[in-house]
Amino acid sequence: MPQKPKSLPLTALRTFEVAARRLSFKDAADELCVSATTVSNQIRQLEADWRCKLFIRKTRAVVLTDEGRSLSQVVTRAFDDIRAEVEVHMNPGRKSVTLAVGPIFGLRWLVPRLKRFRKMHPKIDLVLHDSPRITDAAMMTSHLAVDWGTGDWSGLNSQKLLDTTYAPILRADLLEACGGLTTPADLARFPLIHQRDKSEWAAWFRLAGVAEFAPVAETIITDSNLVLQAALYGQGVSLGVFPFVSADVEAGHLVKPFDIELVPERSFYLLSRPSSPRTREVSVVLDWLLTEAAGSPKG
Repeated sequence: MPQKPKSLPLTALRTFEVAARRLSFKDAADELCVSATTVSNQIRQLEADWRCKLFIRKTRAVVLTDEGRSLSQVVTRAFDDIRAEVEVHMNPGRKSVTLAVGPIFGLRWLVPRLKRFRKMHPKIDLVLHDSPRITDAAMMTSHLAVDWGTGDWSGLNSQKLLDTTYAPILRADLLEACGGLTTPADLARFPLIHQRDKSEWAAWFRLAGVAEFAPVAETIITDSNLVLQAALYGQGVSLGVFPFVSADVEAGHLVKPFDIELVPERSFYLLSRPSSPRTREVSVVLDWLLTEAAGSPKG
C-alpha cells in the first residue's frame, strides 16, 4: 500500500494537471514556463512517491493510465474550484467558463464570434482549451466541450451543435491553370489534398458518379486547418468543410466548382458533464453556443 504523503506536493500536482490536460510534457512545459525536463522529473517523483504509473510514455506523446485519468479528474476540479474562489474575492462580478474545442472549430467558427460574445456577456470570461478527441467523461476536464461524433459519449450530456458538409474547393488561379472544371471527372487533372486518408475523397467521387479515379498528384495531411491552408496556398483541391470555409468562398479566396455535397455521418456536438452542478454562467455559454449554431450558414 502506498504511504500517505505527509503533505500535498501542490507544485507537482499543478504540473500533472497541465500535462494531463495537454497530453504532452512539452506543451505543459510551455504553458508553465519551465523546461520539459522539469515537468518530467516532477511527474516521475509523483509516480515514485505514490508507487503508481500516471502516464504511458510514447515516442512523441504521453497517454494517461487509469490511475492518471482518475487523478486528473480530481485535480482539475480542485484547481478549478480554487481558481473560482480566488476570482470571487479578487474580481467580484466576473466569472470564468472553460470551453474545450478542436482546432478547426475553434479557429474557423468560434474565434470570429468571440467579439459578439464579449459584447453580450462582458462579465463572463470564456477560457478556451485546445482539446484532443473526447471518448468519455474521464477525458473531459472543462465545463463544456465541442467534439465531432455521432452523439454517443459515455457519461456525458451531448447536444447536436452543428452539421457539416464536404465539397471540393480550390483557388481560382489553380482552376484556370489546370484547364477548368466541367465535370467531377475533370478533377483528374488536378492535385488532390486528403485529410488523414483517402476515404472522404473516395466517398465524394462515389456520390458524384465517378467510378474510377487517378489524380495527377496527391498529398495527405493530418491537421484539418493545414488542409485548408494548403488549398488557400494553391497547392491543390481539398474537400472543404462547410460552413467553416463559407467565408473564404464568399470572399473569392476559394472557388466551389460543384454543388455536390457529401454529408458525413458525424456532426459537432456540445458536451457537458451531468455530474457537475451547472452554474448560471455555464448555462449562459451553453445557450449562446446553441443560438449561434442555429443561425450559422449551412454551406
